[in-house]
Amino acid sequence: MIVNAPTDQTLIDQCLAGRRDAFGQLVERYQHRLFHGLLHALGSAEDAQDVAQEAFINAFTKLASFKGEAAFYSWLFRIALNAAVSAKRKNRRMTVSLEARREASGLEPMDDNSSNEPSHAMHVSERQRLVRQALSELSDEFRTALVLKEMNGMSYEEIAAVVDVPLGTVRSRIHRARLELRAKLNILLRAEEE
Repeated sequence: MIVNAPTDQTLIDQCLAGRRDAFGQLVERYQHRLFHGLLHALGSAEDAQDVAQEAFINAFTKLASFKGEAAFYSWLFRIALNAAVSAKRKNRRMTVSLEARREASGLEPMDDNSSNEPSHAMHVSERQRLVRQALSELSDEFRTALVLKEMNGMSYEEIAAVVDVPLGTVRSRIHRARLELRAKLNILLRAEEE
């Protein structure tokens, strides 16, 4: 963020006063963060883009209801989660993993750093695939809480506001998500070694 950049609340006030370009600044400020948070939560770039776009539209239309009790991004992410749940209900389709798309297209991930051995790049890629697989096997509640904490860097309080549950529930979900993720990874790693 630029040092002299207006605060979120200033931009919200300007937008509510009729300056629609102020909301554009909020979109620019949070679009990448929201997309990446949704990408980890949904597992599909297309779904993450669609949900992010819908979330910004909904946020714009509901901006007058923003009370400032939570950070704007937390409020926006809550809208995005609701949009994601709605999209899942509408579609009820299986998302194709990145690995399946890579296999279908025949394209392999490339390592641009020539100093690395090919086996190292393959090993890292395989570990990442296993982590994504294990993460996708977690329940939505656990995966969302863990992604918000570990990949979006949100505090427990922010997560509680976003998912609208008590702070203790957030702590419990993250703890259980970490335990389940560790157990699932151990199983997957053992299966790979066999």
